[in-house]
Amino acid sequence: MPKKPTKSPAGKGPRTPALKPAEVAAKRPKAVQKAAPRVASSAAPDLSQERIVRALETIAAHLAAQGKPTAERESFDRADAYVWHPDGRLAAVPRVSRVELFLLKGVDRMRDILMENTERFANGLPANNALLWGARGMGKSSLVKAAHASINADRKPADKLKLIEIHREDIETLPMLMEKLRDADFRFIVFIDDLSFDGNDASYKSLKAVLEGGIEGRPENVILYATSNRRHLLARDMIENERSTAINPGEAVEEKVSLSDRFGLWLGFHRCSQDEYLAMVRGYCSHFGIKVDDEALEHEALEWSTTRGSRSGRVAWQFVQELAGRLGVKLTTK
Repeated sequence: MPKKPTKSPAGKGPRTPALKPAEVAAKRPKAVQKAAPRVASSAAPDLSQERIVRALETIAAHLAAQGKPTAERESFDRADAYVWHPDGRLAAVPRVSRVELFLLKGVDRMRDILMENTERFANGLPANNALLWGARGMGKSSLVKAAHASINADRKPADKLKLIEIHREDIETLPMLMEKLRDADFRFIVFIDDLSFDGNDASYKSLKAVLEGGIEGRPENVILYATSNRRHLLARDMIENERSTAINPGEAVEEKVSLSDRFGLWLGFHRCSQDEYLAMVRGYCSHFGIKVDDEALEHEALEWSTTRGSRSGRVAWQFVQELAGRLGVKLTTK
């Protein structure tokens, strides 16, 4: 008896036997079989090339990280003073232009305070950032340089303070300098001379963050000394303009004058008296061996200050240079 044909599960005809993989491949169109290898061969080089590029980028990143300059101790053995450049370079200063500490007259109180603060810092004790403000020509920057030299006079090379000057126009690169000094073995005085801000200059915000308030803060081995003719580092008309134009005058002024508040020490320098001015002149003449009759010296020094319209340490030094040049005396230490 013949067998009946079996029905498919859907009941739509006889069930066809399953084909083996070899039979399926044999029944595929030849064009499809030839095209598939071409797609695979073109994709493989793209993937391998991408992996090579990624590997090279990783290697380059590691090499760049290893090649970054670090603030090693040896890099600061060249000198005791440096000038910071915004391209990340510290230029050594073999000889600092300065005067001896004992030649600074009329600033005894400020001298003693700054010396004590600097010595504490040099010994690893807590110390404050200092703002030296006041009358021009009264020895603010000279005091910073003289204090640095005086502290280093009796110290071993490994314990000496390093003085780094950063120019006013480079303040925005101050965070970069802090990062360079953070891991160094020495202790540093970062010195900003004649600091002030005008107009809409917003670079003071970089200084505020470094002094206090930044997430990293000032490195423990760094202290900042700045000099300025202005107590709040801003011109009076600039402050008055903020009061007159701001929606909330108090907040606008506080934003700008708060910079000076971040200096723990405020050392005010005022115009010197006639006696202090003459003491400066006599001190310079004695130190450099300029022999002049005291009465004639006093008369000429007072006449010089009258023609200049002021009395200050700078005016005294300029008079001594004039006098030494006229008498043929070189201004070198005896």
